[in-house]
Amino acid sequence: MKVGFVGLGNMGLPMSRNILAAGHDLVVHDLRRDAAASLLADGAAWAASPRQAGAGRDVVITMLPAPGHVEQVLLGRRGLLGGLAAGTVWVDMSTSVPAVANRVRALAETRGVAVLDAPVSGMAAGARAGTLQIFVGGAAGTYRRVRPLLEAMGDAERILHVGPHGAGYTVKLMINLLWFAHLTATAEVLTVGVRAGVDLATLRRCLLASPAASNFLDRDVLSVLERGDYDDSFALALACKDLGLAVDLAREVGVPAEVSAVVEQIYRRARAQYGDHGGEMLPIKLLEDLTATRLRLPSPQE
Repeated sequence: MKVGFVGLGNMGLPMSRNILAAGHDLVVHDLRRDAAASLLADGAAWAASPRQAGAGRDVVITMLPAPGHVEQVLLGRRGLLGGLAAGTVWVDMSTSVPAVANRVRALAETRGVAVLDAPVSGMAAGARAGTLQIFVGGAAGTYRRVRPLLEAMGDAERILHVGPHGAGYTVKLMINLLWFAHLTATAEVLTVGVRAGVDLATLRRCLLASPAASNFLDRDVLSVLERGDYDDSFALALACKDLGLAVDLAREVGVPAEVSAVVEQIYRRARAQYGDHGGEMLPIKLLEDLTATRLRLPSPQE
């Protein structure tokens, strides 16, 4: 396929590299041309603007930080939409909200441009390995058309068509919301237990053998407990953005979301404490610092 890709950040760069490695004809654009240096060396072409990235392409993918960036790239000066011909598919893989894509789709469909939302889960490691989980919202026929391209970036068993336009965005926001909630609850539970005198490894083992077990407790939290790694591959600023979008969506659909709102505020406090670029698991450190309780499992040598 002839593919355009806009947004070469921590996720977009390895995703586009996998597209190129799969043999697709790739044109890329980013605000920083140097972000594309390795892709250009391997045979990708450079587009000087989003509009140029879309010209003559079968599929154009955007992978951008926030809904406002998506709208600007599509509809702004030299925007992507102006370069898309009838028959092109725009796939937005950003973590965004249906409202922005709806505005763009209203214009795109009059031009014969098909639209899919296809946000991803799996973090930068999954992007590099080509094992992302991908949640696709939009017409089933369009999904089937681009699925071979999605398989260059994701695990074929976990590329899911989840419903109509906007469903992909919603599923991704709900996954992020629940993961952040797992993190904050796990941090509190482990800290309370340790402060009350229970050995951390014993407490975790008991929790994993109980109905309260979770994938987060089993796997994800180990980066902190074993290595003190708070995962700076996904920044607190982005986590707060996603939480804000999720809470806003709850408000729009009329669902009380008190727990979600508290989780968002804990993340905003961690962001204020550790900065925009701090890792997404720093709310654990926030509680460690507040209680002077270091949550670490003994190393194998100990």
